[in-house]
Amino acid sequence: MNLQRVERPDDPRVADYWNVRERERSQRRPVLIAESRLAVRRLLARESRFRARSVLLTGSALRALRADLEAGAGEAPVYLASQAVLNAILGFDLHRGCAAAAERSPGPSFPEVLAACTGGRRLLVVLEGLADRENVGGVFRNALAFGADAVLLVPGCADPLSRRAIRVSLGASLRLPFASLPPWPEARRSLRRAGFSLVALAPRAAALDLRELGRARPAPERLALLLGAEGEGLTAQALAHADAAVRIAMAPGVDSLNVASAAGIALHHLARLPAPAPAPGGPSIPPCAGS
Repeated sequence: MNLQRVERPDDPRVADYWNVRERERSQRRPVLIAESRLAVRRLLARESRFRARSVLLTGSALRALRADLEAGAGEAPVYLASQAVLNAILGFDLHRGCAAAAERSPGPSFPEVLAACTGGRRLLVVLEGLADRENVGGVFRNALAFGADAVLLVPGCADPLSRRAIRVSLGASLRLPFASLPPWPEARRSLRRAGFSLVALAPRAAALDLRELGRARPAPERLALLLGAEGEGLTAQALAHADAAVRIAMAPGVDSLNVASAAGIALHHLARLPAPAPAPGGPSIPPCAGS
């Protein structure tokens, strides 16, 4: 392990970490920053497609992460600092005691994501209009937890590799493949050619109760779950290209959930579905208007 001590916040060796909150607001950075011990572990793990440039941590975090650092940091410097110096470098109080910097690397393309989804049951998550980085991070955390194969983002969604998205996802966006979706209707045609049914999660009365999917109604074996931003919801164009719609039943007077919460409920249900029996023909769940 290439362990080096840092005594001053203005040490040029830790320039990647200087005032990351303010710098992230003003520009998309070529260097991503992962916070928290779990996120740093995921960055250093063998499955991560990102290579660490450095790690910045306190003594207590070093003791907790030593095995991960020895296995995954390689020659990247590991900077040891006091909590006060670490906070001064970052520009805020980092209670988690560690951060890591890594180079952004090109992720898979949309066709590459589809090509990797070979054989059997597959589950994709499609996001439209999620501009809040914490919501994006929350969806990624749920998608990884419930076995989704990848996340697809309609252009305009927040960056999954922003510091806040990585933090809220607990590093899930460092592990789970993601790609930008091409414009409709090409996106829909490509999903269909790959055997995916596009199912929109929408709080509309005509939608099928999610609990009935896989019970009273067969569930598609290859399913792409379409989620929109809370408030505005899915656009009419996205709904027009969806094959079907499902909803989460809620108490009277409540019509929506935070999108990350809704994603967790839906993905938990989909992850527990039994293998589908062959459908006799015809749609298994209610189509969206316009599809």
